[in-house]
Amino acid sequence: MELGTEPDIRPARYATRQPVLAADGTVIGYKLIFRTDVVSHFSELAIDRSGSAAIEMSTLLSLDTLCDHRMAFIDCNREVLLQHGLALLPPDKVVAEIDSTTAMDDAIYQVCCDMKNDGYRIALTDFSPGDPRESIAHLADFIFVDLQRTQWDDIPSMIGTDRWRHSGLGATSVETREEMEFARKAGFQFFQGSFFLKPQSLRTRAALTNRGVYLRLLKAVSQPELDWKDIEELIKSDATIYYRFMRFVNSAGVGIRCEIRSVRQALGMLGDDEIRRWCRLAGMFEMSKGRPSELLLSALVRGRFGELLSKRIAHDGADLFLLGLLTMMDTILEIPMDAVVEGLALDLASKTFLLEHKGSIRPIFELIFAVESGMWNAVVEWCSRLAVEEEYAAECYSSAMAWAQSIIASL
Repeated sequence: MELGTEPDIRPARYATRQPVLAADGTVIGYKLIFRTDVVSHFSELAIDRSGSAAIEMSTLLSLDTLCDHRMAFIDCNREVLLQHGLALLPPDKVVAEIDSTTAMDDAIYQVCCDMKNDGYRIALTDFSPGDPRESIAHLADFIFVDLQRTQWDDIPSMIGTDRWRHSGLGATSVETREEMEFARKAGFQFFQGSFFLKPQSLRTRAALTNRGVYLRLLKAVSQPELDWKDIEELIKSDATIYYRFMRFVNSAGVGIRCEIRSVRQALGMLGDDEIRRWCRLAGMFEMSKGRPSELLLSALVRGRFGELLSKRIAHDGADLFLLGLLTMMDTILEIPMDAVVEGLALDLASKTFLLEHKGSIRPIFELIFAVESGMWNAVVEWCSRLAVEEEYAAECYSSAMAWAQSIIASL
């Protein structure tokens, strides 16, 4: 779990992803959004969200790394389709997204038939009444409707027919609980949107016993000076926590050569920094159980991303790793943020950001949010304000994603 070295600066490869979920919250794949360089892809002229750049990026970065061995939804413009650009990628892992701006003709129809014969899946995005792509709709594995661009009254008649019985119906731009409930009742099977990472309304629920212990453990390790006796008692108070901790300290990755037989012995050999790190990571893992796995991954990526950025960005001494984790904690626990912050030994700047989304810390996390959402123009703006190179930000994000995936695999 060591921080490792600072990322090397190399030509920027901007890649972010947005989860596509089934009705039960399972992530079935990710919509990939790419940029390959700062100048062209952050300019207003670079409207194409994928094209040949997406194919190149996918081959360079590996779809398994980008999508956790799930399906990759890649936006394909007319040029990519006609040039058979997807031929460079494995058909069982790729869904070719065709948007409403793609002109339909015999050439596109033939390409779609060829892709289906080769084993690729096809998705039609931003589908609408009277859509010109109806000529290829019978070839589509997924048909996505944008809830923000479509009149809700039109949706039942549009999707409530047998024409789409061979296609999975998906709702995109799902931003509120109301929209999610509407989409479910309307018959959509797949969903994508900001609602799943940051629900608009939260309900307070009683945490399970071990989750309550983890929350108290998180508070304990946020104190400037650790009370080892208190931490020892918290770890020993729950069998799952105790087992996970002892397994960790005796693992090869920790590097302690002698066998650790007690919590007290382990605390003495690990040191404060490593104790804080383990408690935070293990706590996030346990408290996120029963919630979409994307929540935990996003929290870890934000924490690690902030930690890497802190090497070049002024941050008033705030613990950006902890802050990154906390930005997802209200969603994971389904409690208000003020209940999460209560009792944590946070500096004023950190509390102001978490509770009011204001203050000196805000620009750092606006950059983090912009990168993870693929809002490239905003990335340029916030990098400029923070005086950090766009290439460095891109490399930090890629490193944070790889690190978070490795942590989840090890916990």
